[in-house]
This record gives sequence, structure tokens and C-alpha cells, in this order.
Amino acid sequence: MVLLSIVMPVYNESETVASALDRVLAVDYPCPVELIVVDDGSTDGTRNILADYASRGVTVLLQPFNRGKGSAVTRGARKATGTHMLILDADLEYHPSDIPSLLAPVLSGIADHVFGSRVFGFNTRFPSFRFAVGGRLTTLGANLLFDSCLTDMHTCLKLIPVQHFRSLRLSESGFGLDTEMTAALLRSGIRPYEVPVTYNGRTASEGKKISWWDGVECLRLLAAARLRKPPGLPVGPFATGANVVAFVAPADGGDGLLSDESAQVARVAP
Repeated sequence: MVLLSIVMPVYNESETVASALDRVLAVDYPCPVELIVVDDGSTDGTRNILADYASRGVTVLLQPFNRGKGSAVTRGARKATGTHMLILDADLEYHPSDIPSLLAPVLSGIADHVFGSRVFGFNTRFPSFRFAVGGRLTTLGANLLFDSCLTDMHTCLKLIPVQHFRSLRLSESGFGLDTEMTAALLRSGIRPYEVPVTYNGRTASEGKKISWWDGVECLRLLAAARLRKPPGLPVGPFATGANVVAFVAPADGGDGLLSDESAQVARVAP
């Protein structure tokens, strides 16, 4: 059985986090799913909003201070109990209704690594031409370095086996973790299956947190990964026969806000 862990890193997203969570909970998934939200030291009231969802079975992990998106994702991945995981931001740029399409190749046995590609001009809205072209250029750099053929290496929607994420020994604590993960997978010989997804990009004034410097860092991380020895990854299949419970309250019986590293993760399903 395929079990999906959705990891949602959150930092000062009080304007969008409720809508983001409602969207995730409203989707009819083709397999059991758990939702793990990691608040990365928000100070704008985001944590108060998350408390309401914790009582509904969403697992909420609290970082004591802002450590970076990469740190939040890694924290969530450590608590994941699924066979596969997917990172989903709380900024509403991506829609979780696309997740079943990413799961389809996994459930049918075609692939274990699936990326949601933002096809320029089809069900997408990029904040600027420069942003869109910048992503294409860094994707081209990755393809040249690793002899791959990705169309969108910067998509947020990347579904991979949990065991592989944990085996990559990622070290980036900020936005660079996404590039580091993709580069390590490509270096190991993984060629992700791509499916088209919708995208509604936001501008810097609307809360976009990346800049041109992240593009420079991306190229540095790609080059560094190319020079490293390929990481050894576990061999599948990754499905399990474990059972999960539908959106239940956390096992501790409390409010579901988990701030210590030994906290239990509630399992959820559609």
C-alpha cells in the first residue's frame, strides 16, 4: 500500500494557511494520506490558526525560532510515517487537487519519483517573465550537468519515497534544500516522471520570499552535487501493508501542537 505524507512548512503565512489546509483536507485522495505542518517560528498569528487544525487530526510541529524552510521540511520528514512524501507550501501557489495526478504513476507502478511540472502558458501564472525564464535557465543547467531532461526542477510538488529523502543526507536549512534534493536525486541516476500541474505565482509584495540570489545559490548547489560521489539509495518497492486511520486527533490526546522532537505524528487518510 502506498501511504503519502504531505509536509507543509509554514512561516508567517497567517493570510493563507487556513485556505491552504482547507484545500488539502478537501481533496479525495486515491490512497491514505497524512498531513504534517511544521511552523518555522511564525510571529504573525499563524500558530493560533494551526491550533484549530491540530484538533482535527492535522499534525502540527513547532520550531522554537525561524530556522529556514529546509530545516522545517527535514523536521517534518523525520516524523513522516508514509512510504512517500510530498512538500506543499502554504502560499496557495499550488493546488492540492493536482496531488492525485502525481500519485497515479506511483500507484500504477510506473515511477516512485514524480514531479509536477509548471508548463509555461498552460494553467499557470508566473509573477514575471524574468522569474519564469530564470527557472528555465537553472533547469537547463541541471540537465546539462546531470544529462537529465527535466522541464521544471523548481516545482514545489515533488513526490519521492520517504526512505530516499532520508538517505540523501541533505544539509541546506533554507530554500536551497529543494535544489540540493533534486540535484542529489539526479546525481544518483533518478529520472523523475513529470506530470503537468497548475500554478498561480505570487509577487514579492504578496509574500514571495525568494530572490535572484536564490538562483545563484541554485547553480552553486548543482555544481557541488555534480562533483560529489552519487548517494546510495535504498531499492524499492516502497509500498507497505500497514493500516492507517482517517483524520484522527493526535495520539497524545492533547491539542496536537507538538513542539518536542519526540512527539508522535498522527496518521490520517481521506
